[in-house]
Amino acid sequence: MISDSSPTVYVVDDDTSILRAIGRLLSGAGYRVETYSSPRDFIQRSMTGGVGCVVLDMHMPEFNGLEVQHQLASNGGVLSVIFLTAHGQIDQCVDALKSGAVDFLTKPVSDDSLLSAVEVALHKSEARHKKQKEINLLKDRLASLSPREHQVFCLVVTGLLNKQIASELGTSEKTIKVHRARVTEKMCAGSLAELVVMAGRLGINRKQ
Repeated sequence: MISDSSPTVYVVDDDTSILRAIGRLLSGAGYRVETYSSPRDFIQRSMTGGVGCVVLDMHMPEFNGLEVQHQLASNGGVLSVIFLTAHGQIDQCVDALKSGAVDFLTKPVSDDSLLSAVEVALHKSEARHKKQKEINLLKDRLASLSPREHQVFCLVVTGLLNKQIASELGTSEKTIKVHRARVTEKMCAGSLAELVVMAGRLGINRKQ
């Protein structure tokens, strides 16, 4: 059953006959589908963080497919991209795949090829969405640290001992132990190793 939280497959193509055909195919396969004949309308509508993918024509008025893909990426979305084109070129294919496209299919595409690509694309979007939620949770935890706790966190994950951190920050080792315990608690970390992993995912380094 399709619900409001179901992943969405967006189809963007200025050829209305292709748009209708792909829309019917995907709807018949049980996907939640939205179709757009204008890339501008799609960009304005689809700036959400939900799981989904876009089946995107490469050659369209207003914007070409690569421009739409780059716009999606710059907005931090998690939509996966599948390109369709009747005029595929090697350089465009390479650019699209380097920019994270799941597949680059040439029209006319077989139903099986398209459905298979959509399935892969949705799995990748779901994985990115999950990763983004985890990063956002870590950012919330990091924001709960006081300025001094943030400093201690950044130094702890470099491997410095409490005594060394105390010396660097001009305070006592006992105080650092208290800050370190609070950092561990607020970040919900079970060990130093977990703190190091969290710091890596947040892009934390000693200079911060």
